[in-house]
Amino acid sequence: MADGSLLAISPLDGRYASKCGDLPEVFSEYGLVKRRVAVECAWLEALCASPDIPECKKLARTAAARLRAIAADFSVKDAMRVKEIESVTNHDVKAVEYFLKEKIKGTELESRGEFVHFACTSEDINNMSHALMLRDGKAILRKAMDETQDAIAALARRYAAVPMLAHTHGQPASPTTVGKELAVAVARLRRQAKEIDRLVMPAKMNGAVGNFNAHLAAYPKVDWEALSRGVIESLGLRQNRLTTQIESHDGIAELFDAIARWNSILLDFDRDIWMYVSMGYFKQKTVKGEIGSSTMPHKVNPIDFENSEGNLGMANAVLGFMARKLPVSRMQRDLTDSTTLRNMGVGFGYTLVAIRSTLKGIGKLELDENRLAADLDSNWEVLAEPIQTVMRKVGMDRPYERLKELTRGRRVDERIMRDFISALPLPAADRKRLLSLTPAGYTGLAAKLAKLV
Repeated sequence: MADGSLLAISPLDGRYASKCGDLPEVFSEYGLVKRRVAVECAWLEALCASPDIPECKKLARTAAARLRAIAADFSVKDAMRVKEIESVTNHDVKAVEYFLKEKIKGTELESRGEFVHFACTSEDINNMSHALMLRDGKAILRKAMDETQDAIAALARRYAAVPMLAHTHGQPASPTTVGKELAVAVARLRRQAKEIDRLVMPAKMNGAVGNFNAHLAAYPKVDWEALSRGVIESLGLRQNRLTTQIESHDGIAELFDAIARWNSILLDFDRDIWMYVSMGYFKQKTVKGEIGSSTMPHKVNPIDFENSEGNLGMANAVLGFMARKLPVSRMQRDLTDSTTLRNMGVGFGYTLVAIRSTLKGIGKLELDENRLAADLDSNWEVLAEPIQTVMRKVGMDRPYERLKELTRGRRVDERIMRDFISALPLPAADRKRLLSLTPAGYTGLAAKLAKLV
């Protein structure tokens, strides 16, 4: 851990910094300024390409390459220069405009200097930059999400046919297989991941209150909606035609809600695995030198799943607040969204830390099939369900009630259950099938279902 990280207020910048991957490049102040520069450059290039804006002359190939290089090669040093300018202007977006004018001074681009930030309000640049940050941050999260889903799916396939006693309300219930229960988690996670993939961030470049007022005042014959759409779509975003000064942030709320739903399913998975570890169904591989308890040497705690659960809670708290707050703004614009949006990376960061912890925990898991088998063999009463179902099929009197009297609130062993079946006036085929059943063999289509992932 670097000395500076020991002084970090947030664990994302300190203890967990190494788990955040490329997120700092996306959601840092540098990441925001870099994307503002990219948007300004894309806008200027589009203006230059329009035949209806003759004063903003068409760019020669070398000039276009120079403009694109300003965005592509933007460095931390460049960002520091922007911040120096901001210390004078006290306006972050205007500082980007002045920075770009500095960069093109003395080049063939200088004559287009007054078309940098032309007809734009700050929010045109900001909303586009935030959308690009979310686009890039989403790509990082989705890669980690797929890793997690694939890791759980691999376990589901490996343990597809391994029988396990189910627990509904914490009580022994009809058996299932380990693989099928893991497959449920995979299917749920993948469904929400598809919802995340479906979302394309909306954006706007339509001026001070969303009507292209200044644009038309200067160039009434330009199709500003089409020009704006071209810039927005070239950056992988979609145009929102109806806005106030700000893009309404409904798309951001959708994305954050979708990520939070994925997170909630992973949290559910973490808790289930924690329970299975506590029940002895899973053991955890020991790591040399690792300590489970400062006073109890024997312990191997499921700390990775606990860490994941805590960080998922933090992520969803931030994402949930932002999803509720950001769509609400007074009339055409207020600034409550500005400071809130600076925390977008926090929700993403805690999500990524949690995912890494879950993956680490999955890597330590070892199934104890003997423990699973012993639990099944101790709970023959779970066969009350198939027995009373067959009794219903053949029209016997009070099947549910009779099995309830036999099994409720007590353990029933193999002998008692087989004696009960043998005494029933059942067709031979039904009796034979029921007598062949064991808790471990009563898993329905679980093994087949597990392989669906």
